[in-house]
Amino acid sequence: MNDAIETLRRREGLIFLAGFALCIPAANWLILHVGTTCVPQGPCLIPVAPNVMAPSGVVMVGLALVLRDLVQRRLGIKIAILGILFGALLSALFAPKALVLASAAAFLISETADLLVYTPLQKRGLMRAVAASSMVGLVIDSIVFLTLAFGSLAFLEGQVIGKAWMVLLALPAIAWLRRRDERIGLTPA
Repeated sequence: MNDAIETLRRREGLIFLAGFALCIPAANWLILHVGTTCVPQGPCLIPVAPNVMAPSGVVMVGLALVLRDLVQRRLGIKIAILGILFGALLSALFAPKALVLASAAAFLISETADLLVYTPLQKRGLMRAVAASSMVGLVIDSIVFLTLAFGSLAFLEGQVIGKAWMVLLALPAIAWLRRRDERIGLTPA
């Protein structure tokens, strides 16, 4: 592979890794500060479907799942695994005190599930791998977080829908990236 393409791979990989890491504090900030409704001593909520609300941080969690896949595509599975471990630590550090365990565990488990689904599927196509792994990850993230944080799955619908919107919104960019990679001869790490 020529040096320019390898430089592009590394540069984009580092950008995706930084974005992945930034999703964690951004999700925690959003959940406390941005929403159409902010519950006193609770999360700020946004509408994710008619008559369905979710904590505003869900949008960043959906994006994090997609970015993790792109980190692996550009920098390889070892960096992706280190990113997940570092992300779980960041999640614990930035989460509100009452949600530290739920936030860190949900991040670690869901991002690992994303990796386990993405890795074999990436050989069958980037779009399929990103969509499937992100959907698995966002459902697992929602179930683990809600169970540990609240002992209830009452808000599961909003959590899943909110995260799924971000994955769906990212797919056109993923399709563009795949086409561009094929055109310039950039293969996955």
